[in-house]
Amino acid sequence: MPSLLAVDLGLRTGLALYGADARLSWYRSQHYANRTSLRRGVHGLLDTCPEVLHLVLEGGGPIAEIWARDARRRGILVRQIAAEDWRRRFFDPSDQRGRDRSKHSADVLARRIIEWSGAPRPTSLRHDAAEAILIGLWGVLEIGWLPALSPEILDL
Repeated sequence: MPSLLAVDLGLRTGLALYGADARLSWYRSQHYANRTSLRRGVHGLLDTCPEVLHLVLEGGGPIAEIWARDARRRGILVRQIAAEDWRRRFFDPSDQRGRDRSKHSADVLARRIIEWSGAPRPTSLRHDAAEAILIGLWGVLEIGWLPALSPEILDL
Protein backbone atom coordinates (compact mmCIF):
# COMPACT_ATOMS: atom_id res chain seq x y z
CA MET A 1 0.00 0.00 0.00
CA PRO A 2 1.39 3.47 -0.84
CA SER A 3 2.52 5.49 2.14
CA LEU A 4 3.70 8.90 3.26
CA LEU A 5 6.66 9.38 5.58
CA ALA A 6 6.78 12.54 7.69
CA VAL A 7 10.02 13.72 9.28
CA ASP A 8 10.70 16.31 11.96
CA LEU A 9 14.30 16.97 10.97
CA GLY A 10 17.32 16.97 13.25
CA LEU A 11 19.86 14.58 14.65
CA ARG A 12 17.01 13.81 17.05
CA THR A 13 14.46 12.93 14.38
CA GLY A 14 10.72 12.40 14.65
CA LEU A 15 9.22 9.92 12.17
CA ALA A 16 5.64 9.04 11.28
CA LEU A 17 4.38 6.73 8.54
CA TYR A 18 0.86 7.05 7.12
CA GLY A 19 -0.90 4.60 4.81
CA ALA A 20 -3.04 5.60 1.83
CA ASP A 21 -6.06 5.18 4.12
CA ALA A 22 -4.72 8.32 5.89
CA ARG A 23 -4.21 6.37 9.11
CA LEU A 24 -1.00 6.47 11.11
CA SER A 25 0.84 3.15 10.77
CA TRP A 26 3.77 3.85 13.11
CA TYR A 27 5.69 6.69 14.73
CA ARG A 28 8.93 7.02 16.62
CA SER A 29 11.84 9.17 17.62
CA GLN A 30 15.32 8.31 16.37
CA HIS A 31 18.62 9.77 17.50
CA TYR A 32 21.57 9.95 15.10
CA ALA A 33 25.00 10.74 16.52
CA ASN A 34 26.15 12.73 13.49
CA ARG A 35 25.39 13.34 9.81
CA THR A 36 27.26 10.21 8.75
CA SER A 37 25.07 7.99 10.93
CA LEU A 38 22.02 9.98 9.76
CA ARG A 39 22.93 9.33 6.11
CA ARG A 40 23.24 5.58 6.79
CA GLY A 41 20.03 5.63 8.84
CA VAL A 42 18.03 7.40 6.13
CA HIS A 43 19.24 4.94 3.51
CA GLY A 44 18.38 1.97 5.73
CA LEU A 45 14.97 3.32 6.70
CA LEU A 46 13.98 4.02 3.11
CA ASP A 47 15.20 0.53 2.16
CA THR A 48 12.76 -0.97 4.70
CA CYS A 49 9.88 1.22 3.47
CA PRO A 50 9.72 0.70 -0.31
CA GLU A 51 6.03 1.67 -0.32
CA VAL A 52 6.82 5.31 0.54
CA LEU A 53 5.67 7.55 -2.32
CA HIS A 54 5.65 10.86 -0.44
CA LEU A 55 8.14 12.37 1.99
CA VAL A 56 7.26 15.49 3.98
CA LEU A 57 10.15 17.19 5.74
CA GLU A 58 9.83 19.93 8.32
CA GLY A 59 12.91 22.08 8.12
CA GLY A 60 15.80 22.60 5.77
CA GLY A 61 19.56 22.76 5.53
CA PRO A 62 22.11 19.97 5.16
CA ILE A 63 20.03 17.45 7.11
CA ALA A 64 17.04 18.00 4.83
CA GLU A 65 19.28 17.55 1.80
CA ILE A 66 20.39 14.12 3.06
CA TRP A 67 16.76 12.98 3.19
CA ALA A 68 15.74 14.66 -0.06
CA ARG A 69 18.67 13.33 -2.08
CA ASP A 70 18.09 9.71 -1.07
CA ALA A 71 14.32 10.01 -1.54
CA ARG A 72 14.53 11.61 -4.98
CA ARG A 73 16.95 8.89 -6.11
CA ARG A 74 14.16 6.42 -5.29
CA GLY A 75 11.48 8.42 -7.10
CA ILE A 76 9.82 9.59 -3.89
CA LEU A 77 8.04 12.95 -4.06
CA VAL A 78 9.60 15.32 -1.52
CA ARG A 79 7.93 18.32 0.07
CA GLN A 80 9.68 20.63 2.56
CA ILE A 81 7.58 22.72 4.91
CA ALA A 82 8.03 24.97 7.91
CA ALA A 83 6.48 24.31 11.32
CA GLU A 84 4.17 27.27 10.74
CA ASP A 85 2.55 25.45 7.81
CA TRP A 86 1.11 22.59 9.84
CA ARG A 87 0.61 24.60 13.05
CA ARG A 88 -1.50 27.18 11.23
CA ARG A 89 -3.71 24.41 9.84
CA PHE A 90 -4.38 22.67 13.17
CA PHE A 91 -4.13 25.28 15.91
CA ASP A 92 -5.56 28.62 16.86
CA PRO A 93 -2.98 31.39 17.23
CA SER A 94 -3.36 31.17 21.03
CA ASP A 95 -2.28 27.51 20.93
CA GLN A 96 0.87 28.47 19.03
CA ARG A 97 2.15 31.08 21.48
CA GLY A 98 5.12 29.97 23.47
CA ARG A 99 7.20 26.87 22.94
CA ASP A 100 5.68 24.91 25.85
CA ARG A 101 2.10 25.64 24.83
CA SER A 102 2.80 24.72 21.22
CA LYS A 103 4.47 21.42 22.25
CA HIS A 104 1.54 20.61 24.55
CA SER A 105 -1.00 21.29 21.77
CA ALA A 106 0.98 19.04 19.40
CA ASP A 107 1.10 16.26 22.01
CA VAL A 108 -2.66 16.37 22.61
CA LEU A 109 -3.57 16.26 18.91
CA ALA A 110 -0.95 13.60 18.14
CA ARG A 111 -2.43 11.33 20.84
CA ARG A 112 -5.88 11.79 19.26
CA ILE A 113 -4.49 10.78 15.87
CA ILE A 114 -2.81 7.73 17.41
CA GLU A 115 -6.11 6.66 18.93
CA TRP A 116 -8.14 7.40 15.78
CA SER A 117 -5.65 5.42 13.68
CA GLY A 118 -5.59 2.44 16.03
CA ALA A 119 -1.79 2.72 16.30
CA PRO A 120 -0.14 1.43 19.47
CA ARG A 121 -0.37 3.91 22.34
CA PRO A 122 2.93 5.36 23.47
CA THR A 123 4.39 4.80 26.90
CA SER A 124 5.91 8.23 26.39
CA LEU A 125 5.62 10.49 23.37
CA ARG A 126 8.65 12.63 22.53
CA HIS A 127 7.83 16.02 21.07
CA ASP A 128 9.70 15.26 17.82
CA ALA A 129 7.57 12.14 17.23
CA ALA A 130 4.38 14.07 18.10
CA GLU A 131 5.33 16.78 15.62
CA ALA A 132 6.14 14.20 12.94
CA ILE A 133 2.62 12.80 13.42
CA LEU A 134 1.17 16.25 12.76
CA ILE A 135 3.50 16.89 9.82
CA GLY A 136 2.22 13.63 8.35
CA LEU A 137 -1.41 14.56 9.00
CA TRP A 138 -0.77 17.84 7.18
CA GLY A 139 0.74 15.80 4.33
CA VAL A 140 -2.17 13.36 3.93
CA LEU A 141 -4.56 16.31 3.88
CA GLU A 142 -2.44 18.10 1.25
CA ILE A 143 -2.23 15.13 -1.13
CA GLY A 144 -5.92 14.29 -0.69
CA TRP A 145 -5.71 10.96 1.11
CA LEU A 146 -7.85 12.57 3.80
CA PRO A 147 -10.34 15.07 2.35
CA ALA A 148 -10.76 17.05 5.59
CA LEU A 149 -9.85 16.90 9.24
CA SER A 150 -12.58 14.76 10.71
CA PRO A 151 -14.45 16.02 13.78
CA GLU A 152 -14.05 12.43 15.00
CA ILE A 153 -10.31 13.09 15.42
CA LEU A 154 -10.85 16.37 17.21
CA ASP A 155 -13.54 15.00 19.58
CA LEU A 156 -11.80 11.86 20.88
